[in-house]
Amino acid sequence: MRLTPDAKGVFPIAPTPFHPDGRIDEASIDRMTDFYGEIGATGLTVLGIMGEAPKLDGAEAIAVASRVIRRTKLPVVIGVSAPGFAAMGSLTRAVMEAGAAAVMIAPPPSLRTDDQIVGYYAQAAEVIGPDVPFVIQDYPLTLSVVMTPGVIRRIVTDNPNCVMLKHEDWPGLEKISGLRAFQRDGSLRPLSILCGNGGLFLDFECERGADGANTGYAFPEMLVDVVRLSAAGERERAHDVFDAHLPLLRYEQQPGLGLAVRKYVLMRRGILASDAQRKPGGGLSAAAKAEVDFLLERLARHDSRARL
Repeated sequence: MRLTPDAKGVFPIAPTPFHPDGRIDEASIDRMTDFYGEIGATGLTVLGIMGEAPKLDGAEAIAVASRVIRRTKLPVVIGVSAPGFAAMGSLTRAVMEAGAAAVMIAPPPSLRTDDQIVGYYAQAAEVIGPDVPFVIQDYPLTLSVVMTPGVIRRIVTDNPNCVMLKHEDWPGLEKISGLRAFQRDGSLRPLSILCGNGGLFLDFECERGADGANTGYAFPEMLVDVVRLSAAGERERAHDVFDAHLPLLRYEQQPGLGLAVRKYVLMRRGILASDAQRKPGGGLSAAAKAEVDFLLERLARHDSRARL
């Protein structure tokens, strides 16, 4: 099942489960993959930035991606960003042979000009091959590469196999509006827009024209609910659901700490056996865990799924 420009819904960014000693936790991978299917996700993304992809060697990356692909019927997008094109090409070939729906490519931080960005994606598209659908990851807060709507339009126009934008700009609502305006005037072909940033602006991103979410909040059910309610025109209900989760969402969004929070909550939910990150990377302090537990207790007053 190849990814197409009409993709909608929620593609959670899956963390990579580890045992405390750093080994990959295959049982937790299976449990996590099943969980995403059960809560109404429409796809999955594996080996993203929050999936600790740079901490895996090549064989491990292929093994993790292949295990998820075999486990689910959902379309699976695999992050293949790499410092060099040789690694990107080999990982792409392996995961597409395993049944991936598409690959996701982030720009290297060295890119500065519009022409450099457009040229990089042209080269990347050549490396992965014209038949492999790909997702642009637009995450200037972490990657320091700024893509204007015009640059994204150039990338999409030049590369027919570009089918989705993972939108993670901040502030980025006007970027969504700008891209949809290009589509209305006929200067941009259809393009799926799914949003990241931990879902922190999903309430309004959907209203600006985003097709859904591509992020990894520890309660992806909320993301599913907000996208569904927004699509149905139930604005107040969508915002009510979102607002109840906002304190925990904000806490999870802390730079350098977010993955630890997310893994801790997923462990408390029984989805991961451990909240371990592979080194370098640490867990939460006792004080931080107490704060997260407090937020979960408060959230449970509004959402029974937080009663752990």
